[in-house]
Amino acid sequence: MRSPLLLLAFGFGSGLSPKAPGTMGTLAAIPLWYLLAQLSQPAYILVVALCAIVGIFICGSAADKLGVHDHGGIVWDEFVGFWITMTFLPATYVYALLGFVLFRLFDILKPWPISWLDKNVGGGLGIMIDDVVAGLAAAAVIALLQSTSLL
Repeated sequence: MRSPLLLLAFGFGSGLSPKAPGTMGTLAAIPLWYLLAQLSQPAYILVVALCAIVGIFICGSAADKLGVHDHGGIVWDEFVGFWITMTFLPATYVYALLGFVLFRLFDILKPWPISWLDKNVGGGLGIMIDDVVAGLAAAAVIALLQSTSLL
């Protein structure tokens, strides 16, 4: 954890959890999301896009240092995926819980095309892309629920 790169890759230590590091990483992303949600929408999108792009380097470099592709403790991808899920949502507890649950479901179950991306894209991009798409899928489900007045 002395390495700034690994500190970010391991989600400020949340990825070191012996059980469910991805879930712990997503939980750790929530307080940061509340801070990000204070930004204007364009600024939020820009910051999250930059975090995703830099995340390719962070995750790829961490995997190289550890000698393990997509080590379970690398959770920067969960941070970004969750923030993508929450992009257009108000900063409320209800939306935080809904976004958390849906993002984790898509990230854990990995329905197509998430599973395909997870298996077929390597390096830092491969670590990031399945969580980015899981975040987009979770956001789409929330938008669908909103459009049908279920939320």
